[in-house]
Amino acid sequence: MPAPTPTQLALPHVPRLHAYTPGLQPTEPGWVKLNTNECPYPPSPRVAEALHREIGTDGASLRLYPNPPSTPLRAAVARLHGLRPEQVCIGNGSDDILNLLVRVFGGPDAAVGFTFPSYSLYPVLVEIQAGRTEVIPFDRSLRLPLERIAASTARAFFLTSPNAPTGVAFANADLERVLASFGGLLVVDEAYAPFADADAVPLLARHPRLVIVRTLSKAYALAGIRVGYALGDPELIGLLDRVRDSYNVNRLSQAAALAALADPAYYAGVVAQVRATRDAHLAKFTTQRGWFTYPSQANFIFTEPKNARGESGPAVAKAAYDFLYARRVLVRHFPNHPLTSPFLRITVGTNEEMGLLQDALDAWLGARAS
Repeated sequence: MPAPTPTQLALPHVPRLHAYTPGLQPTEPGWVKLNTNECPYPPSPRVAEALHREIGTDGASLRLYPNPPSTPLRAAVARLHGLRPEQVCIGNGSDDILNLLVRVFGGPDAAVGFTFPSYSLYPVLVEIQAGRTEVIPFDRSLRLPLERIAASTARAFFLTSPNAPTGVAFANADLERVLASFGGLLVVDEAYAPFADADAVPLLARHPRLVIVRTLSKAYALAGIRVGYALGDPELIGLLDRVRDSYNVNRLSQAAALAALADPAYYAGVVAQVRATRDAHLAKFTTQRGWFTYPSQANFIFTEPKNARGESGPAVAKAAYDFLYARRVLVRHFPNHPLTSPFLRITVGTNEEMGLLQDALDAWLGARAS
C-alpha cells in the first residue's frame, strides 16, 4: 500500500480552503499603484533612524529575541488612546490580531459573523479554523442592519468601520445600539479610522464586549513593517495573549512602530493631505463625472464608473479597470458580488498620481465615445 500524501494526511477541511487574494503587487517600476490602500507618503524620518539604531553597526541585536509582549509598544499605544497597557495587544499587522480573535471565538461550534461587503480575509480566517460563518449582507444604502446583527447567534461579529471597500463609516450611536442588543463580542475593525471624522475608542470605557482593531499600515505608512493592535477590556486582551505566538512582533517592527507613534505632528500632516486629496477627487467623481460614489471616510474612493454613453454596471467597471491596467494604473475591481461588481475601489495617492488616474479615465471615456 502506498504511503499517504500530505494532502491525504491534512485535516479534511484544509485542502478545500481558498486563500486570501491580496491586490496585485508589481515588482517593476512605472506603475501608478492605487489598489492596496497603502499610504502614498513615506513614514516619519524617525522610523529610519530608529531602525538604524536598532540594527547598530554590526547587527548584533538581531541575534536576540524581541520583547515577547511588545511591552514598550503596548505602553505607547495605550498613551495614544488614553488607555492602560493591559487594554492593548500588539500583533504582526492587524491581520494577526484578527486571526487571534478567530482562534479565541470561532470554531465548528462557534459561529463568527460579519457584514458583506467587508474585508475578505474574515471568512478565510474562519474557514482555517473549520468554523461557521454568519454573513449579513448590506444593501446599496450601506445602512447598518441593526436588527439582523442583534438577532445573530455569532460568538463574535466583525464590523469594518469605515467599511471596506466602500469607505462608509458607522456612527458610534449605531455601534452602541448593536452592543445593547447583540449578545456576542463586537469587533470593530478600524483600519481606516485615522482618516475618519470619529472613532469608537470612547465606547471602550462602558462596553467590555467591544474590541477595536487598528493597524499602522495605512495612516502610519508602515505596511511593510506589519504592526497592528487590539484595544479592549483587560479580560479580552488576556484571552488574546493566551493564543498569541510568544514572539509575534519582531525587534525591528517594534522599534519602527515606537518611532512612528512618537511623531504625531508628522502623521497629522500626512492624514490631512490624504483627506484633502480624497475629498477633492470625491467631488470630481460625483460632481464633474456624475458617477455614484460613496462618501468615503477612508483613504480610498469607491465609485461606479459610467462610460461615454452614460451606462454603468459590472461590464463597464471591468472595461474601465482593464483600460487603466493597460496604462499601468492599478485600481481594484471586485467582480464576485452584485453590490460591488459595478464599482472600482481607488486608493488615494499623491496629487500627481490622482491626476494621472483622472487623465487615464478621460482617455477611457474618449476612447469609448469615438
